Amino acid sequence: MRLNAFLARAGVASRRRADELILAGRVRVNGAPGELSTRVGSRDVVEVDGRQIEPQPLAYVLLHKPAGVVTTARDPQGRQTVVDLVDHATRVVPVGRLDADTTGVLLLTNDGPLAHRLAHPRYGVEKVYEAEVEGNPGEEALRSLREGIELEDGRTAPARGRVLRPGGESSRVELVLHEGRKHQVKRMCEAVGHPVRHLHRSRYAGLDLGDLAPGEWRELTDDEVAQLRRLATA
Repeated sequence: MRLNAFLARAGVASRRRADELILAGRVRVNGAPGELSTRVGSRDVVEVDGRQIEPQPLAYVLLHKPAGVVTTARDPQGRQTVVDLVDHATRVVPVGRLDADTTGVLLLTNDGPLAHRLAHPRYGVEKVYEAEVEGNPGEEALRSLREGIELEDGRTAPARGRVLRPGGESSRVELVLHEGRKHQVKRMCEAVGHPVRHLHRSRYAGLDLGDLAPGEWRELTDDEVAQLRRLATA
């Protein structure tokens, strides 16, 4: 395991911050200064500022993200983060991002390799969103959403879409995506003339919220973790 990944899993810092600690000469491995290329194993002794660091067990958490909370480990503006909501003995960080005003399923873990694969477009992890949009999307708008929308960063991949609750002033639609661009659902709906009023992610990688209330979280079961690993190796 690379040294920065070891430090991140041990809850010392993010990988980027761990790199800074290594470059500053504050990390030693078996008594020698650590380097960015250093790899460590179970028998190696890692110290930061003279304090020995012990690896933490892998942890997997499912959070019902409420609105108004930012999806990051630390916020320079002092806003509440999703990590603040998860009172876990092991330091976990979010997999991917949800906008501050978006609610729903969010996975947090300290399993860096798995998190990286789940977030990588190659694996096409399924994400299901329910959006309250302005107006009542017709078949032409739905067809555009399904076939792909030309955005400023390129055409979106094909998606599944349907109207859950039609209305006059606003409607509720479901979109199933296999990619995760920034503000993607909001930009797609805006492009077909139906701006999003509220966005909720109901499923991620086959995981749903069950009876979790906003702000509540739970550990994943062994079967759920195994399911994620299968998705990330397909």
